[in-house]
Amino acid sequence: MRDYAEAVRAFDHAQAAAAALHGDLTALNACVECCDRHAGAGKLALTSMDRDGNIARYSFDQLSDLAARFATVLKAQGVQAGDRVAGLMPRTPELLITILATWRLGAVYQPLFTAFGPKAIEHRLDQSHARVVVTDSNNRAKLDDVHGCPTIITVNARSGELDFQQSLASTTERCEAQMRSGNDPFLLMFTSGTTGPAKPLEVPLRAIVAFQGYMRDAIDLRPQDNFWNLADPGWAYGLYYAVTGPLSLGHATTFYDGPFSVDSCAQVIDTLGITNLAGSPTAYRLLIAAGDAFAKPVKGRLRVVSSAGEPLNPEVIRWFADELGVTIHDHYGQTELGMVLCNHHGLQHPVHLGSAGFAIPGHRIVVVDEQGQELAAGQPGILAVDREQSPLCWFGGYHGLPTKAFVGKYYLSGDTVELNPDGSISFVGRSDDVITTSGYRVGPFDVESALIEHPAVVEAAVIGKPDPERTELIKAFVVLASGHVASAELEETLRQHVRQRLYAHAYPREIEFVSELPKTPSGKLQRFILRNQEVAKQQAQQATPASA
Repeated sequence: MRDYAEAVRAFDHAQAAAAALHGDLTALNACVECCDRHAGAGKLALTSMDRDGNIARYSFDQLSDLAARFATVLKAQGVQAGDRVAGLMPRTPELLITILATWRLGAVYQPLFTAFGPKAIEHRLDQSHARVVVTDSNNRAKLDDVHGCPTIITVNARSGELDFQQSLASTTERCEAQMRSGNDPFLLMFTSGTTGPAKPLEVPLRAIVAFQGYMRDAIDLRPQDNFWNLADPGWAYGLYYAVTGPLSLGHATTFYDGPFSVDSCAQVIDTLGITNLAGSPTAYRLLIAAGDAFAKPVKGRLRVVSSAGEPLNPEVIRWFADELGVTIHDHYGQTELGMVLCNHHGLQHPVHLGSAGFAIPGHRIVVVDEQGQELAAGQPGILAVDREQSPLCWFGGYHGLPTKAFVGKYYLSGDTVELNPDGSISFVGRSDDVITTSGYRVGPFDVESALIEHPAVVEAAVIGKPDPERTELIKAFVVLASGHVASAELEETLRQHVRQRLYAHAYPREIEFVSELPKTPSGKLQRFILRNQEVAKQQAQQATPASA
């Protein structure tokens, strides 16, 4: 394992690679980088498992041929370099073929999450001006209600419509890769909508170097690993790090076409011999809730586990160490940045509970105030990227929209963090999630983590509820574990549990037991929905006496 400081000092090679990507105008194609250049030796690229346990394996050679032929199909529908091709598909080989074929043409791939309804799909297709959308028979009906839907190609198509398999089978011509520049886009992403409407952004080809750095240093992807990223490629973490990252390093990835469950997760790990796992705290908390039913068959199988999407609760870290005998590390990033702040599996540095870790080499991550002034250790502020000293930072703004997040040379993430004396950074919460109560600032993450430590709690979301005396009071929404029943006694037990683990003012004065929490389709908590609900309730209560 390399020392973190040594890795940062040895970053000259990555800086040179980033400069080459900036300067070379006609040298890159994402299909070549993620497929063609690894072909020729029959090397494995994809292991695909369906919900019935059937397994299919594809080499880089096979994917190169399939992508080159499907690129010809897309070209026949008018797709050219720079055009958008959308994919509304589950995690199947056809999805990966579509992505690679799009890139081969020098076109831009736009993911559509399969849980989206027609309106969410319509908004994204309208924003992207996609020329073609590729889907499957299970999702095809959603496109009937999409106004102005582009040309549709369907896996197992309706009669009279373009069929994926038939079109591919009838095509022998291999489309040549269209070379592009490092600043040309190869992905069109939309933010997850954690705090507001989803915004579009283009990901340039030079971002591939940054994705590779994350796979090597943070994920610690090794040639002998069987790697599985639980994230759906309909979202950034899946598309960046279940597809682009591993394949660009010539490493096979894993697709599971089925709903996430404790049983399916254990089955994939056991059957495919997964040793390197990546996912989200939401998924990991479900595994913890299953207890021995998941832990016993999996213990000792995993070498490392990585977590991204939202902060990793300390209880999850302890459970994975105690019950599975594996180290799980927290990683931080955004759709706009990729992963930039990590507890690295592949680099040696201090790891503290509650800390998101250190900047990935190639990025300078700092804490600033709202005026863009850097803050010293111990002062909460906004996590920011120093763009002038971050050669692997590729985000240039939102597509067709103003970007208010740029202040001078900094990109402001909107997340409240705190610099630690050793240079690591701890997550506090989204800037608009931080609670001000009786003059104190309280991060919801700490309170949620304390609640989750109690055996009765599976999940928790904490918000600041407007209060005339305290500015805000802390309210918790709690999902109970199986076998536990909501009661006033349990509510008080949880209050005291948090008070004992944190401090006197940082406990939930109100607790509401709920069956589920509002989340984005990618699994991130949407605390703003809970806050808005509480404000609406208060307004309704205040209006009732006046109208009586």
